[in-house]
Amino acid sequence: MSNQLFAIGDVHGKYRLVQDLLQKWDKTTQQLVFIGDLIDRGEDSKSCLELVCRLVREEGAVCLMGNHEWMFLRYLDDPTERYDHYQRNGGDTTINSLLGRPLDAQVDPVSDAVAIVGQYAEMVDQIREFPYLYETQEYLFVHAGLDLSLPDVRETADYDKVWLRQPFHEGQNQTGKRIVFGHTPTKYLFDCQDYPDQIWTTEDGKIGIDGGAVYGGYLHGVALDETGVVKVHSVGETLSDQTIIDG
Repeated sequence: MSNQLFAIGDVHGKYRLVQDLLQKWDKTTQQLVFIGDLIDRGEDSKSCLELVCRLVREEGAVCLMGNHEWMFLRYLDDPTERYDHYQRNGGDTTINSLLGRPLDAQVDPVSDAVAIVGQYAEMVDQIREFPYLYETQEYLFVHAGLDLSLPDVRETADYDKVWLRQPFHEGQNQTGKRIVFGHTPTKYLFDCQDYPDQIWTTEDGKIGIDGGAVYGGYLHGVALDETGVVKVHSVGETLSDQTIIDG
């Protein structure tokens, strides 16, 4: 039975990095949790989706719904109305990756959506089942954030769970649990020029783990137990593996 958790930040198509990071995951003792945003902007969204969906099916991993999965599904459901928004957020890389084309190939929104649904029906159905919130005795995992003004943060709207930023970052966490999230790269949480090789933590128990891997930052894998962060593994394009021991 798992007595730790291993949470992975926003992947965004960085397949080699997630492969490297999974070498640090102990499947016998750690529940694997992906924070969402497997796709878009990076070079191999298809392989990232296939890998994580297999880990969910076969290894009991959890993958949360991210705003990029949310946009992807809405594009597939209404390509005429939703493509422009998805395209502005890097969606062409995923569409082309899934259809085996160069990432900068011209997209036909409607016919490509039909082709993806036809070729990947089971995977699309699995993505639709990604949860918006994952909870353990000590932790809440969510892609972007929770409405901390609510008496019960679990009642946060699904839209907010994948899109929230400042109101969550600046609000007071009074849940009694640590909240692990991604969505906002730690560069902006730390308000610094470069992507730091650290995760973002606060005294009230927020843990931000989006290292901005697709922008030249880091993909973080965070080992957690009932006491908090045990170890952070970080991989990036310019380093093979850097292990950071938390205090």
